[in-house]
Amino acid sequence: MSLVTVQLGQCGNQIGGQLFTTVLEDAYGKGGLGCSKKENTVYQDAVLERFFNTEEPSGEIRLSCSQQVLPTARAVMVDMEPKVIQQTIQEAKKSGKWQYCEKAQFCQKRGSGNNWAHGYSHHGPTARDAVMDIVQREVEKCDRFGGFLSLMSLAGGTGSGVGAYLTECLREEYPHSFLANQIVWPYGTGEVIVQNFNAALTLSHLYQSADAIIVFENDNLHKICSQLLSIKNISFQDINSVISQELASVLQPAMSADSGRTNSPGELLERLVPDPQYKLLNVRTIPHTSERALAFSSFTWPGLLKHLRQMLIANAGMEEGVDWQVKVHSRDRRLSSTDFTPSLANVLFLRGKQCESTDISPFSDPRLYSSWVPRDAAFSVFRQQRPFHHYEKYASLLSNSQAPVGPLGSLVGKAWNMFASRAYVHQYLKYGIAEEDFLDSFATLEQVINNYSNL
Repeated sequence: MSLVTVQLGQCGNQIGGQLFTTVLEDAYGKGGLGCSKKENTVYQDAVLERFFNTEEPSGEIRLSCSQQVLPTARAVMVDMEPKVIQQTIQEAKKSGKWQYCEKAQFCQKRGSGNNWAHGYSHHGPTARDAVMDIVQREVEKCDRFGGFLSLMSLAGGTGSGVGAYLTECLREEYPHSFLANQIVWPYGTGEVIVQNFNAALTLSHLYQSADAIIVFENDNLHKICSQLLSIKNISFQDINSVISQELASVLQPAMSADSGRTNSPGELLERLVPDPQYKLLNVRTIPHTSERALAFSSFTWPGLLKHLRQMLIANAGMEEGVDWQVKVHSRDRRLSSTDFTPSLANVLFLRGKQCESTDISPFSDPRLYSSWVPRDAAFSVFRQQRPFHHYEKYASLLSNSQAPVGPLGSLVGKAWNMFASRAYVHQYLKYGIAEEDFLDSFATLEQVINNYSNL
């Protein structure tokens, strides 16, 4: 099934460009050496169908990105300033591997000024009709439309404000389609002084319209770049590369052994979001190694999965520095000092040689999951024997767990303190939202925190 991405704001457009590059590098890179020519061709065709339009207006079918006419990304690009969209389009063309559709962009001349209300109440309604027309054209190009993936940040004005508004429009126009939002959580130390307002307002609105919200935290991503990839001067491009690799590791084609189904968006959301009150997802992957160090590294499935399970229960964003003192224990004797992070559902992705025979039983331990979730619905696994990107073995875990409670509680607390002192509130009120909108957002997120805390 095909996935239409909606790239919102500077962050969303930059991540989108990197994501399309990553999925093609995986499809046409060294991973193909680890499987037969037929298997490799099937995989490449599946990648093209999912992420790219492979048919010209004349009806000519484009079978691979090595042909003269480049694959065209199934993407809608939205920003209130043209600069980032133009840069992203040019970078795609320079790659020589893929391109954006020339008529799938919407931009204006002035941004949202890091003001959520400006984006939501002004730019969003202005952009609605034009953006929905572009979305409709992209959906109509799909032989089998599988849903939307919106890419956005929480901190700014366009990605968060316009993003929240357009997500509501997508839900209204496509009420039965799967809709997932990938969001970038701002640094805890602060990128924008009003980022907590923007983030709280965005999350509360997304919770009403999206089927799932996939969270990436900048603090965790920064640590991966610094400690695991040994990058000294970390840029947003480095962070976006990690996001794209982790996203691709759960979106690239894989097969479920128990049902024989592929990891389509609808299939994943059905397994991961058993109740609409719980829709915050996060991704953990292993290993993270620079290409230079990879030549001197060796990984085994038991070792990778042991670390990945500990990352899950200890709520660690990466394998280095994980707390091995955290243990899984029965619910009737929970210990506050070494309490583990319970889950609602987990989907494990194994990519690489011998993934079919590895032991995954530790992830199906019923103690990991909330008691009201059926045992056969809590854990799923998808496998792909073809190596991923430049890794011979790669494991990813897409989780619906208690992990977001800490960051969300901190965010709501900071936003409430600013609101209580009325700091910067007037900048939002002048664009048409009321103080009651802040209070409604806080109430929504407090309920989310309470729901997850009681797992």
